[in-house]
Amino acid sequence: QVELVESGGGLVQPGASLRLSCAASGLTLSKSATGWFRQAPRKAREFVASISWSGSKSYYGDFVQGRFAISSDSANNSVYLQKDTLNPEDTALYYCAAYVGSAVEYLGGAYYDPNRYQYWGKGTQVTVSS
Repeated sequence: QVELVESGGGLVQPGASLRLSCAASGLTLSKSATGWFRQAPRKAREFVASISWSGSKSYYGDFVQGRFAISSDSANNSVYLQKDTLNPEDTALYYCAAYVGSAVEYLGGAYYDPNRYQYWGKGTQVTVSS
């Protein structure tokens, strides 16, 4: 049974940083691609970042603009999302997801589509407010 557990969310002030963690069991993340998505109230789920199997490729949503960094840790079977310079628009529930489909399709753009990810965590809330 695959389980993804996110942690690291919280309430922070604008300009602050957070590091989100995604820990997996039942699945070796180095053998999958891993993505982060977010969903704010009354909005669609949005692509944040994704990292490929080898960790050699990473992708980011346009809104990130260099503020976030995704990384993988095979020793701990985890993926992280370092988030800097947070602003109130970053307030959302952040989800970790694992992609175990076609590598060709992933590199061709599937990394962006939440419907292409097979496993999901329950999310961690990030609130940015003064």
